[in-house]
Amino acid sequence: MLEKTVVTVNSTGRQSASFVRVASAVGWRVRAQVRSREGLVADELAGLPNVEIVEGSLEEEGIIEYLFKDIQVAFINTTPWGDEVAMGCALADAAKRAGVEHYIYSSMPDHSRYEGRGWKALPLWVQKAKVEQHIRRIGLPATFIYTGIYNNNFTSLPYPLFRMELQDDGSFVWQAPFHPDDPLPWLDAEHDVGPTVLQVSKSGPEAWVGQRITLAFERLTPRQLCARFSRGVSRPVVYRHGPIEISVSTPAGYREHLEVLEETLGRQRAPYFGPDLEYPKEARSIWEGYRGIEEYAREVFPVEESANGMTWMDEREEDSTATTLAETPVDTPGTRTPSGARTPSRHPEGDEYFLGSC
Repeated sequence: MLEKTVVTVNSTGRQSASFVRVASAVGWRVRAQVRSREGLVADELAGLPNVEIVEGSLEEEGIIEYLFKDIQVAFINTTPWGDEVAMGCALADAAKRAGVEHYIYSSMPDHSRYEGRGWKALPLWVQKAKVEQHIRRIGLPATFIYTGIYNNNFTSLPYPLFRMELQDDGSFVWQAPFHPDDPLPWLDAEHDVGPTVLQVSKSGPEAWVGQRITLAFERLTPRQLCARFSRGVSRPVVYRHGPIEISVSTPAGYREHLEVLEETLGRQRAPYFGPDLEYPKEARSIWEGYRGIEEYAREVFPVEESANGMTWMDEREEDSTATTLAETPVDTPGTRTPSGARTPSRHPEGDEYFLGSC
């Protein structure tokens, strides 16, 4: 395999860190921008072979120009720290000036562009859509990936939308506004973004320039998701169709995003990626070794829960036989007080928890 030099930004996030790990493992040189060297992920990336850590804000003078110097491939996932559109455009412009051969941008759909539907644009997604428009306009040789819902979003902590709420009987309840029978795209961002982007990079811009890739490996309704999650954790997991509950401090931008999501994807039942993009065949054709939600629930979810101070996985399980798909109920009332839960000071993924695909 030809050695390449690649660049990532916001490199401690799930998507970028996944790519840094894989690119380093195959011998590519990686220039990884981080806001701070502090933290477990930053420490890990700094210890990988072939990885150069660039610490600092993307708004610092000269840092963007340096990032793209002598770079062949860029994997860019912008975040709403500051003006995301302005920053995304500045990154693309710098890559264009530097002659980057293949620019892979993590974008998201703008639901408001479908006339006659009455769908609103999700605030955190439309910023990425605007950056994508700019990238296309300047003629940068680019590919756009659209990520599904992260398996890694689930937590028993009291965060909104993807809380797996632990019940006194040891079961879990997931409450969300998605219709129980509407399919949703699922992705293990930490495990599968890196290998997929690597394969796209190896194929080169000739194969992918201008295309949108739906990065989702499973197409599951909330009922199906809970059935598989249940098998993974060997406990009943119930889906409750209901509004998004916000019980902890939530950034204003993310709160607004959740309100529109509840309307557009919930009550109006708009397709997650819009009506144009299909999944999961495309992603599976690029990367076959993906980690599904059942495997994630069995092997990773308890580890992440333990790292965040939860103890349910250590307690003696009684009558916790996993439910099947047919047995998984919807809208079943349950106890609202989780055993062993605590109010977190921060999510294990840090501030970027609020910047995921949902």
